[in-house]
Amino acid sequence: MEQLTLPAFDYKLKDSGGKTCIYDVVRKKWLVLTPEEWVRQHVIHFLHKHLAYPLSLMGVERGTTYNTLQKRTDLCIYSHEGTALLLVECKAPHVPLTSTTVQQAAVYNQTIQAPFLFLSNGLQHYCWQVGPDGISLSSLETLPTFAQLQLQWEASR
Repeated sequence: MEQLTLPAFDYKLKDSGGKTCIYDVVRKKWLVLTPEEWVRQHVIHFLHKHLAYPLSLMGVERGTTYNTLQKRTDLCIYSHEGTALLLVECKAPHVPLTSTTVQQAAVYNQTIQAPFLFLSNGLQHYCWQVGPDGISLSSLETLPTFAQLQLQWEASR
């Protein structure tokens, strides 16, 4: 797999039926190692190990409905109260992060209503705070720690 600009971590790989699989610490199961899964696992470990996001508050590939269409979110971080705080959209390293990618995450977030969005293809990373209107985005220099995210959410309630 391609070298990413996210911190390396001790991942577990195994062969299953001729396919390489990676262990997902959130879902506690082995998954086929695709380029997008490689990025998602790096993001999960970065959030957990470097920004103190609890694994227990992460939801991976959960279904959501938008305009009667079933969609799956790559990763969503919840508050201790169960409210969505951060929506994460992961792409494979060869997929450029364009305005279309941002639009996809923003559309998903109209249902989820997380106050923060994070996009990564493992090489580029973008983070935004969602405005009070639920649509406008303010770019952030860095992704907040879990404690910062929780405090900002509590202050906005």
